[in-house]
Amino acid sequence: MLVLNDDQTMLQDAARGFVQEKAPVAALRKIRDGKVADGFDRDLWRQMAEMGWTGVLVPEDQGGLGFGFVGAGVICEEMGRTLTASPFLSTAMMAATALSRAGTPAQKQRWLPAIVAGEAIIATAIDEGRRHDPAGTAMTAERSGNGFKLSGKKTYVVDGHAADAILVAARTGGAAGEKGGLSLFLVDPKASGLATERLSTLDSRGAAELAFDGVQVTSDDVIGEVDDGFALLEIVLGAGRAGLAAELSGNAQESFARTVDYLKERKQFGRTIGAFQALQHRAAHLFCEVELARSAVLSALQALDADADKASLAVSVAKSKASSVARLASQEAVQMHGGIGMTDAIDIGLFMKRMQVASSLYGDADFHADRVALARGF
Repeated sequence: MLVLNDDQTMLQDAARGFVQEKAPVAALRKIRDGKVADGFDRDLWRQMAEMGWTGVLVPEDQGGLGFGFVGAGVICEEMGRTLTASPFLSTAMMAATALSRAGTPAQKQRWLPAIVAGEAIIATAIDEGRRHDPAGTAMTAERSGNGFKLSGKKTYVVDGHAADAILVAARTGGAAGEKGGLSLFLVDPKASGLATERLSTLDSRGAAELAFDGVQVTSDDVIGEVDDGFALLEIVLGAGRAGLAAELSGNAQESFARTVDYLKERKQFGRTIGAFQALQHRAAHLFCEVELARSAVLSALQALDADADKASLAVSVAKSKASSVARLASQEAVQMHGGIGMTDAIDIGLFMKRMQVASSLYGDADFHADRVALARGF
């Protein structure tokens, strides 16, 4: 059923109250205008840990809540409503998923309690070009002694500039474009031969470009199986894509809500502009699209909880739909706000900028629509 249970509803209410009080849109403006190096507020991140959010996908025997992907998605959706900047996606969703599912006992003991406590930030380095293409990974991991040497570049690594560890996909075999031969490594960002360049991002958050020049890792740094990491990578990316879809859904909902409020307030020719039928039709159409996106996102999160190995299609549907609807919502918001919608004084522009980044990250609407089409044999 595409509804939240009582526990999930309580989490949603708590998350909504928290982000509205602690991380309103004004907080993002403060990070942007103050040029905060991390791209997020570390004190806010610690407060999220105190709320238990950092452990939502960490098993209870490792100190987490084990609340599941629906719970994580609920948090992402509420953060999307206020444009909350945090390493939740990279650390509490993607890294926690990788470590919980395939980490060694030593890796789990080292990192999962630190994630739960809000004391560790772990980034995921996948893409190497302008477009998302996990199978196209070309970074090499050549065997060296009891480990490997990593060489190559990774681009737009979210939170890579502030990370305590980086989950890196590299090729231990095969050729770029093949799913076989990929392996995942947990790399120290201070390792010799690793250069980090912080990127200025459209959404005023943080990302990095990483250059690896013979970075030495050991066999203990491998997560999962050598040469057979693509399936795990897909699950990790599924967590990230679903989280982004939930955030985009929240982004679209808030853009729509703010637009409807404006339609009820702005007057033209002696009437509120919401009284004009043309704008009513556009608002009604957008409402339907927003609700469809919410349903697609919840379906994907439930699919991940049921069987993450078989959820990729549902996740792609959600990411494609949420990306398209968030784009529509931001465009309609700007247009129906009129000229002021293009000014920095109005928050709508900030929603559009975050939409642009989140929609492209880990596969845009077209990327995921193609995946669905291929899976259905079109």
